[in-house]
Amino acid sequence: MNRSALLRRPPLLQAAVVVLLTSAFMLPAARAQAAENAATEQATASPAPMTKGEIKAQREFKMLDFNKDGKLSRAEVALFPRLSAAFDEADTDKDGYVSYAEVQAFAVKYRAERDKAKAKARAEEAKAAEHAAAAPAARDKKEGEGSKD
Repeated sequence: MNRSALLRRPPLLQAAVVVLLTSAFMLPAARAQAAENAATEQATASPAPMTKGEIKAQREFKMLDFNKDGKLSRAEVALFPRLSAAFDEADTDKDGYVSYAEVQAFAVKYRAERDKAKAKARAEEAKAAEHAAAAPAARDKKEGEGSKD
């Protein structure tokens, strides 16, 4: 179809052909842009809402940060023996301060260790309960064998 044949068509048809051709060429670019936008939105999406524990930790961190510099010094946590004792372990970059990110990382590590200890204790309790339940059965079996004699 040459240009003069296209121009002789009704204006509505001309507009439809222009839209169709434009969309045919623009669709791949639009899809690529949409995919890029989706990836950007996903990467910059707001983090999940904070839990009650995280809100409390952030509030307490801000409360302890007396000079409001965004980090805790050894002097700022001196009144809290548990925090003072954990200061060196929490200060992962060894700059003499604990940032909120370091507190978060320490909390994750602490929770993992605590959960592991709780799981171990539960397993030991279950094993002890299983052993306790098995002991009377073994005793009954032994008594039953003894009465046969």
